[in-house]
Amino acid sequence: MLYEVLYRMPDHPSLFNVFRYITFRTGGATLTALFISFMFGPMVIDSLRLRQKRGQPIREDGTRTHFVKAGTPTMGGFIILLGLVPSVLLWTNFSNAYVWIVLFVTLGYGAIGFADDYLKVSKISPKGVSSRIKLFFEIVIALIGVVALVHVAEPGMATMLAVPFFKSVLIPLGLFFYIFGAFVIVGAGNAVNLTDGLDGLAIVPVMIAAASLGFIAYVVGNIVFADYLQVHFVPGTGELAVFCGALIGAGLGFLWYNAPPAMVFMGDTGSLAIGGALGAISVVAKHELVLAIIGGLFVLEAVSVIVQVASFKLTGKRVFRMAPLHHHFEQKGWAESTVVIRFWIIAGVLAMVGLATLKLR
Repeated sequence: MLYEVLYRMPDHPSLFNVFRYITFRTGGATLTALFISFMFGPMVIDSLRLRQKRGQPIREDGTRTHFVKAGTPTMGGFIILLGLVPSVLLWTNFSNAYVWIVLFVTLGYGAIGFADDYLKVSKISPKGVSSRIKLFFEIVIALIGVVALVHVAEPGMATMLAVPFFKSVLIPLGLFFYIFGAFVIVGAGNAVNLTDGLDGLAIVPVMIAAASLGFIAYVVGNIVFADYLQVHFVPGTGELAVFCGALIGAGLGFLWYNAPPAMVFMGDTGSLAIGGALGAISVVAKHELVLAIIGGLFVLEAVSVIVQVASFKLTGKRVFRMAPLHHHFEQKGWAESTVVIRFWIIAGVLAMVGLATLKLR
């Protein structure tokens, strides 16, 4: 909005020229989202605590140390969305369709997560919306997003799959791109959701991934940088750096209240929303495969659940002491803080590997 009002106004003062720079608006979005999250976080937490008499239900088969967290409210993702959405609307270029597509996926997944959290809290049960129903709506929202993306993207790039580490390798997926793009978005949303199991565990890797994807979106959206790094040029993606900046700021604000011992849990309201956002941004920027590297921690968490379920159904035996993976290490005796910080380190290393694909070609 500030871009439309201040920079595009007739005879605007030269001072307002800064609003045409994506980097400036990214910084503004980050600080705005952080401020909003800080300011309204306590109000949101008090409201959730008032409405959720017993907080988020704790799994009976979970780690014993988690029972001390009983009564902690969930749906803390509202703090993230409350900081993210106004900041995006305030600092981005309204004419950029990519921003609206990613925002649609984010809010759509947030609504699904809210429904799931609401049922869990109202029923006082770890089981919320049926997994099949959740998956159905996740696929529908993802497909709508991908269809819209293909409609507004450059015709030559719309349904292409870029391969990291290779300069000019673009695989034409045709109609299969719709399925592939939806799979990336759905997979990212659920992978982040599975990772959100300990205080502060999911939000820091999300911010690391958002920073990495924001940088990638800025680079591939700038014809000079894209040509220098010999990566494909996707006009308009640079504006998503502003979205990522807002996500980082909102994430930092949420972490203030989610740091151990957590005053509020993210819940599916937040984890599905921000996971879907990361997936959508990677599809827009044509870095879907790189997301699997940058978000490798989320992939590991999701794979651990898939392996655990498949092994138990096929052999009756469990590969891990408990899934997702972070609970396995808790069961082995690692302190929660140890698991969280080591997983943060892994996320940081994987992000650096993912960013290296921009140069190693």
